Amino acid sequence: MKVLQFPLARISLFFILGIVIAFYAKPSPNLVFTALFLSFLLFCIAFFVAQRNFIQKFYFGLSVYLLSFIAGSTNQIVHTNYFQKNNYIHFCKTPFQVHTLEVTLREKLKSSSFNDRYVALVKRMDDKECSGKILVNIEKSNLKSELEIGSNLRVECAIYQSNPPKNPNQFDYGNYLANKSILAQIYVEPFDIKVSSYLEKDIWFYASTLRNRIINNLKKHHFRNQELYVINALILGQQQEISKEVLQDYQYAGAVHVLSVSGLHVGFILLFINFLLTRLPKTKTGNVIRFVMVLISLWSFAILAGLSPSIVRSVTMFTFVAAGMFLKRETNIFHTLLVSMLLILFVSPSFLFDVGFQLSYVSLFFIVWVQPLFSSIWIPKYKFTQYFWDIITVSFAAQIGAFPLSIYYFHQFPGLFFVTNLVILPGLGIIMALGVFVMLLAAFNYVPELPAKALEWSVYLLNTIINWIASFEAFIIHDIALSRWMMIALYLMIISAIIWLKQPNFKRLTVALIAIILFQTTCISTHFFNQRQEESIVFQSKKNTIVTERIGEKVTLFGNDSILKNAASNQTLKTYLVANFSKIIKKMPLKNVHYFNGNKVLVIDSLSVFPKDISPDVLLITQSPKLNLDRLLVAIKPKIIVADGSNYKSYIELWKATCLKQKIPFHATAEKGFYRME
Repeated sequence: MKVLQFPLARISLFFILGIVIAFYAKPSPNLVFTALFLSFLLFCIAFFVAQRNFIQKFYFGLSVYLLSFIAGSTNQIVHTNYFQKNNYIHFCKTPFQVHTLEVTLREKLKSSSFNDRYVALVKRMDDKECSGKILVNIEKSNLKSELEIGSNLRVECAIYQSNPPKNPNQFDYGNYLANKSILAQIYVEPFDIKVSSYLEKDIWFYASTLRNRIINNLKKHHFRNQELYVINALILGQQQEISKEVLQDYQYAGAVHVLSVSGLHVGFILLFINFLLTRLPKTKTGNVIRFVMVLISLWSFAILAGLSPSIVRSVTMFTFVAAGMFLKRETNIFHTLLVSMLLILFVSPSFLFDVGFQLSYVSLFFIVWVQPLFSSIWIPKYKFTQYFWDIITVSFAAQIGAFPLSIYYFHQFPGLFFVTNLVILPGLGIIMALGVFVMLLAAFNYVPELPAKALEWSVYLLNTIINWIASFEAFIIHDIALSRWMMIALYLMIISAIIWLKQPNFKRLTVALIAIILFQTTCISTHFFNQRQEESIVFQSKKNTIVTERIGEKVTLFGNDSILKNAASNQTLKTYLVANFSKIIKKMPLKNVHYFNGNKVLVIDSLSVFPKDISPDVLLITQSPKLNLDRLLVAIKPKIIVADGSNYKSYIELWKATCLKQKIPFHATAEKGFYRME
């Protein structure tokens, strides 16, 4: 690939590799800083030695890549809040201990069923200067209005560090927050909050205030909520208020990228600003003024949209594109992508682990790399057909690039994505231009009736079309299993096949065939590994008992009638089945005694009926039975006791104390998560 011949491409790859290694290995800061000093020293020596040679030596390039790798690792460590000595997390010595926190609200998140959620910056903790981000959950109440961004709060509460998932293969929300430098969360009631009269009026405050003013002005003119929330996502990148139903429609139609402000949206913004600046003279001074105006407009838009990874990536990239346009210098789009990515990761390496960031860059890379190949298959005679052909080829190129990542993260594929893009992309530019125009006026407390209604009906039509396409559920492929190694092998296969198609020869064909064999080998080995696995899982489920036995890819489900009947829609079970490439082949009610791999399991439910002359390996307690556990343990002597989530919390505490007294291991799924027998 020619792009790899660009030195910055190889430097970027080693820099990214350094970030990844530091993220997973978590080396000590002292070790990383020592390595950085030594690698820089080695680079300086190699540089001065190479100065004497006309032809660059191999060792100089090696020293550059080593320095890039160590710089990436150092950058990750520096930006990891946990390694900052004054981070509040280091002062949380005892779990559930009440602390006095002073925080400043930075960002409003999507509310849950019971709480309004904010990202806040910790200023002080127990009268000590602290730093770090924390997630603030405020119980919903009709008595208090929504808090402003920039508000300073003083609360007394316990700090909860995120626990691992309670069930196997479940989404790790704690890890997701940690990637965003949020290491803990608090839960408070509105009456327990002391709000300072002082507001932190930084850039986040003014951006939030402007967004709220725009939204309130549109609401005053009876802009319907559903359409308002979609246009808020399209223009401002704020998805907090979009309903689950609308979001699901966009996902099923393959148009969820429309709701995430990205390169598509920023491109429209750049064209719109260029249109407004066409009257400026095309002189050197005029070009500089135009470039400065575009730069200010793009980054103001990024701040207004909340500086999400996708908007930062897009605005950074288009900044370099705009520089090339107005300074009359030809830019290589591959180089622009690399420079923008390197710059973003230097400022915030955690973006690398953001799904949207990954999908955005992979999609853009494949559009730039693969779309010309598709476009050359057919050259339409008319501009009208050329326009729609370009939409199809761009859509396919983007989907080929994003396909493995999408399957790995979301386990589904929208089969009608090309139909969606064909239908909505021609009109999306009009909606974006109209939306920017209306919102600019709304920012100055003026909402013209005709454009506002046109925008509202345009978004209503967009939602209707998306809903219609999403209704063809037969074209939506669900529950596709793909492991990490399978995803990597699939990318190798796709990339090698495209390289061969671009310039066919025997060597490239051989590489492509080897990549296909590698992908097949990965699939077969994954299947072989799963076939050799045997495990029984007691899941954590409130008010219900869910037990599975898996032998290879065949699962037997045990539970009550409700669990057995609704197994297909149970998200906990679906996640487990997809991750383990398995399916339920048998459903059975849970009996008092059953066996797994030589382990005897005794189940006691609310009826408290069980065989007396039995010595189980595992005692599973469900549905809060009333029993004398002291006497029972003396009689049956189990090796371990498991209490699932169907039991009362007060009962679990009593059983836990009894087991501690009799020195028998006790596992409560509500506290420790699922229990596995192998």
